[in-house]
Amino acid sequence: MTDWGTRAAVLLEELSRCSEPGLGVTRLPFTPEHRAAIDLLSERMEQAGLEVALDAAGTLIGRKEGPAGAGTFLMGSHQDSVREGGAYDGIMGVVLPLIALEKLKAGGTELPFSVEILAFADEEGVRFPTALIGSRALAGSFDPAVLEMTDRDGISLRDALSGFGLTPDGIGQLARGPGDVIGFLETHIEQGPVLEREDEAVGIVTAICGIERHQISVIGETGHAGTLPMEGRRDALVGAAALVTEVNRMARATPDLRATVGALTVEPNVVNAVPRAVRLTAEFRSPDDETRSLAGENLHRFAHALAQESRLQITCTRTYQQKAQPCAAELSECLKDASRHARTRALSLPSGATHDASAMADLCPVAMLFVRCRNGVSHTPEEFASASDMGVAIDVLAHFLKSVR
Repeated sequence: MTDWGTRAAVLLEELSRCSEPGLGVTRLPFTPEHRAAIDLLSERMEQAGLEVALDAAGTLIGRKEGPAGAGTFLMGSHQDSVREGGAYDGIMGVVLPLIALEKLKAGGTELPFSVEILAFADEEGVRFPTALIGSRALAGSFDPAVLEMTDRDGISLRDALSGFGLTPDGIGQLARGPGDVIGFLETHIEQGPVLEREDEAVGIVTAICGIERHQISVIGETGHAGTLPMEGRRDALVGAAALVTEVNRMARATPDLRATVGALTVEPNVVNAVPRAVRLTAEFRSPDDETRSLAGENLHRFAHALAQESRLQITCTRTYQQKAQPCAAELSECLKDASRHARTRALSLPSGATHDASAMADLCPVAMLFVRCRNGVSHTPEEFASASDMGVAIDVLAHFLKSVR
């Protein structure tokens, strides 16, 4: 019998070589490494009997035509990586659906609809200060203004697309009609420890968490560290430390809330001076928008009270907000049934990271399948999903496709 999980592992190993030299996998959009991945995937898609095309946004599409007049079910993820990333994030969500179609073909199964495997060009947003280009194009939410954004070498997204042989002005015509699309399923490594802790190969995503970010400025007064008395000091870093502690306390006390202070700068940042100014970021994520929004409001109230108490000048500004995206109930139920068929517990869990599925939700119902990753790590060379776990995921995907209506 064919070991489908091992077949996926071999293809992912081959794709991992489509990378810049160095640690892990570095495959940025519209580069020679991207082209190499497209060539390899195109060959495998054609071998599986799919019609292959590359759209104006750089999305590689492998299509299995169904009966005349039938709708289309979409599956896929992104091919790009972070710098020195892993061999599974994104690209596994292209490979596993492809292998699932190979398995169905080998078993003589004909689906009552068309299927497309999508390999999006740019989800990570590493090369350009934007992301989800391909999925937003299909969903009709692509902003043409991002074409003028540049990478660190000064190359615009428009020029990068053109240099890759694409037509950036054609991206606006890629939007699909929702009446023609049945749904979208993205398969992805979990990027967290839950499935490993529960000893399960796969899990069903309930929602893609909403995100909001706050820029915080704390202004105090500097002075000599040895001569300025402790009483009456206006130490900006002490105020910032209270904010960091409060952000952490809120998240630990609130179910389904994750909070991070990920960036902090101190002025004058010398060993013998009281800090005059601190700038920091606070990020909240939750699958429940009310929980996330309330955390932001509470942070602003805490900052206001802290400023009055400590005689510091504190400003909080929300700089980014993305709503949570719940996964479609009907598709998720099909995934649960398929997971039980593969003898798993069909665990449910939210996604704390953003995915192409969050953009595709503007077009059609979406669902996500998580696959266990070793030690819960991602975006590093140590990223790993076993062949056996991927084999379970392929079984789930194949059964899922046979049950979708």
